[in-house]
Amino acid sequence: MLTIPSVSTEQIDDFNKNGFLVIRNAFNDDDMIRIKSWTSELENTPEESGKQWLYHEKSKLNPETQLINRIEKISPFHDGFAELSKVLAKPTATLLDEEAVLFKEKINFKMPGGDGFKPHQDSQAGWEDYARYFISVMVCIDEATIENGCLQMVSGFQQKGLYREWEPLTDEDMADMEFIHCPTKPGDIVFFDCYTPHASEPNMSNKIRRLYFATYNKLSEGDHLEKYYADKYKTFPPDIDRIEGKEYIFRV
Repeated sequence: MLTIPSVSTEQIDDFNKNGFLVIRNAFNDDDMIRIKSWTSELENTPEESGKQWLYHEKSKLNPETQLINRIEKISPFHDGFAELSKVLAKPTATLLDEEAVLFKEKINFKMPGGDGFKPHQDSQAGWEDYARYFISVMVCIDEATIENGCLQMVSGFQQKGLYREWEPLTDEDMADMEFIHCPTKPGDIVFFDCYTPHASEPNMSNKIRRLYFATYNKLSEGDHLEKYYADKYKTFPPDIDRIEGKEYIFRV
C-alpha cells in the first residue's frame, strides 16, 4: 500500500497564504518504484478507443518526431493510479476541510523536446461550470529541474480569484507577478489552488520530466469526473478518436 501523505496545521496555513504547498519526500523509494512502473505501463499500453486518453505533440527539437504529451482519464482503467488518486484525496481533504472527490487527472510527460504551458490559472479552463473550488496535487515521477521545465508558481495571487475563462494570463495580468521555479525530485508532491497562476517552460534537455496531476473538489459540490470528460470529449477528444482534417485547439 502506498504511503498516505499528511498535512500539518502549519502547512495548511502556508497553503492558504501562498496558494501552493510543496511537501518533500511524501512518497518513499518503494512507493516511487511502483508509481514509475505504473507510468511505464501506461506509456507502453497501445492506444485503444474507450480507454485512457493519449495526446501527442511535435518535438521542439525535431518537428518530424511525435512525442507523448500527456495521458488523461487514467484511474478507471488502471488499479495502481486508482489507488494513488484515493491516497492523494486524503491530504487534499484536509486542505479542503471536507471529503475530496476526484475531478480529473493526467500525467504530463514532457519528453525531451516537449513544449511548456503558458501562464494560466486552472479554473480558466471552464472548471467553474462544475464546482466553485478545486485543489490539484502534483506527484513528481522524474526529477523536475529548471532545465527540463519544472513548475513555476506565483505566491499570493490566488486570492484575486478568476481573471477570465478560456484565455491564458496576459502581460497586464502578470505585471506584478513573480513566477518562482519549483524544482522537485521523485516522491515530492505539490498542492496548488485552482486560482494560483503557474506555468512551465519547454524541455530542451535530454531528460524526461513526468508529473502526475490529480484534481479534487469538495464532495458536497458533486462528483463531476464523468461529466467533465464527456464534455471535454466533444471539443478535445484523445488523438485516437479525432476526425481526420478537423482542427482541435487547446486553449488553456
